[in-house]
This record gives sequence, C-alpha cells and structure tokens, in this order.
Amino acid sequence: MSCGEGKPCLEANYRRMALIVLFFMMLIFLGLSAVSFIDSRNQVTPDTISFGSHEAVAGKRVFQAYNCMGCHTMVGNGGYLGPDLTNTYEHAGSAWLAAFLPSAGTWPTSGALKIQLQDKGHATDSGAASLDDYYKKYPGAAERVQRRGGHASIMPNLPLTADEVSSLIAYLKYTSAMNTEGWPPKPKVDGLTFKYASPGLNMAVAESVSAAATVATTEAVDPTTRGAQLVKDYACTACHAADKQKLVGPGWGGLYGSNVTLTDGTTVVADDAYLTEAVRNANAQIVAGYTAGVMPEYANMLKNDEVAAIVAYIRSLQENGK
Repeated sequence: MSCGEGKPCLEANYRRMALIVLFFMMLIFLGLSAVSFIDSRNQVTPDTISFGSHEAVAGKRVFQAYNCMGCHTMVGNGGYLGPDLTNTYEHAGSAWLAAFLPSAGTWPTSGALKIQLQDKGHATDSGAASLDDYYKKYPGAAERVQRRGGHASIMPNLPLTADEVSSLIAYLKYTSAMNTEGWPPKPKVDGLTFKYASPGLNMAVAESVSAAATVATTEAVDPTTRGAQLVKDYACTACHAADKQKLVGPGWGGLYGSNVTLTDGTTVVADDAYLTEAVRNANAQIVAGYTAGVMPEYANMLKNDEVAAIVAYIRSLQENGK
C-alpha cells in the first residue's frame, strides 16, 4: 500500500488496526482452546462406562466395524434408515439389547427377555428381579415388546459374538449417559396410521409365555403343536429357521436324525437326547462353524415337558420333509 501525493497517508492506521484485530482473534482462540480442556457440563467419557467387564471404548469399535452409522444416527450423525440409537439403552435396558442384537431379524418377545434376565449380568445391571420389575424400570422395553415382539424387522442378522454384543451394550450405555441437551427429539405419532405408531399392536405376544403355560395346564395339547407355539414365545425362530436356512443358528429342517459335526471334530446324531441337551445347555456341544456363548442357557427356564415339546416340534420338521 502506498500513499498518493497530496492525500492523507492512512497506511500506518490500517496496519495498526489489523494487528489489533489479529491480537484479539488470537486471544479468543487461546481462550476457547483453554475452555476445551475444562470438564464442562459434567460430561461423561467412554472410558468411565462399562457393562460387566466390557468397556464402552471397545463397543464403539464394534459399532464402527459393522458400519452401524450407515443406517442409524448417533446424536444426530449417521444414516436415517434406522432409528437414532443415542438413548436406546436408557429406554430399553441391557436385557432387551442382548435379546435383540444377536438375532435382529426378529423383534424380541417377553420370553426372550425372561431368558436374558436369568443372566446375573443383566439382572445386576438393571436391578430387576423379574420381568415386571424390568418393565417398570425400562418402559421402552415393554412398549417395544407390546408393539413389535415376535414380528420381523428390516435389520439383518449380524454375526455378532457374545463379547461384541456386551461391548455394544456398554457403548450404548455410555451414549445414554451423555448430556445430549435434548437430543433426540420425541417423535410425534398422533394421527399416524402406520401400524408401528399404534400402541398395543402386539399385547398378546407380550403375555404369550404365560398364556401358553395356561393352555398347557387346562387342556391336552399335542406336543408338536405346543412346541411350535413355545419356539415362537421364546423367540427361538429369531435365530433358527423351520427349514435348512442358516440364520443366527442352524436351521431345524431335516436336523432330526442327521449327523452333526462338532467343533472338536466328533460327530453325533441329532436324536432326542442330543436335542434335549442342546436346548437346555446350548454351550455343552458346539456345532462346527458356530461360536459358544451366542445362545442363552434355557436350563433354568424351561420345564421338562416344554423341552420335550420343542424337541417334538423339531422332529416333526424332519417327518414333514422340511
């Protein structure tokens, strides 16, 4: 910049003003940088949240590895095909998540939640001694079971291990503990005709386990028919298909009487004794190609006649040629 002849020279003033503005901008930058190191709003960090022995940091890695944000948002960031997951743990709790994540192709039923609450980790985390107590603490789980339990979802079954599921629960527990300042907003469903916007769509499914028990005690029911109902009530069909299709677990079509290869290389016949043990203690004998810990234990949940009915149903799939 140069001053013309006969004109006032303001170059020094402009330079001085620019330096003053730059100085104040530097002060603002340094001030904001210092504030960023202050623990403001009591915000939690992922290293302080865990579920059992699984840390939220590990769960975030699983969340990223499966590209969950391709379909779901987290604090508003991500895809919009699926719901925002920020407060899912706060609304539904760990038992619902544990029932849903390994077999996401079908929404969990009340029976599936009862199974998960047999696990001390979920019982301790929720502080619930029964399903009713769990629903009181997590009304979002009750609402999900009532509206969708037992119905198919549009989410695929992911090959999640038991450790990955627990790590994801830890991560979702962390996001629920975040101060999101009101995010996500509550959706308005008044006046919508979409079936999932209507509460009480699936109230019968939420009570189907106790209803099935009542029917079994009041009238004679064919074991195969009863077994078909039980596998729905306990959400077995979320992981096992009635044909040979592999979902989370092996398909049941043609399973009875076949030779099953285990992870240790031995072969067993899928007879009544084998299937009874497989239903009660799923991790006693692991089929080759599958991992232990995915299927929950039903030993303390199912009665002997219920196990026999489920085995009868699986046997019928062989007899019917499915």
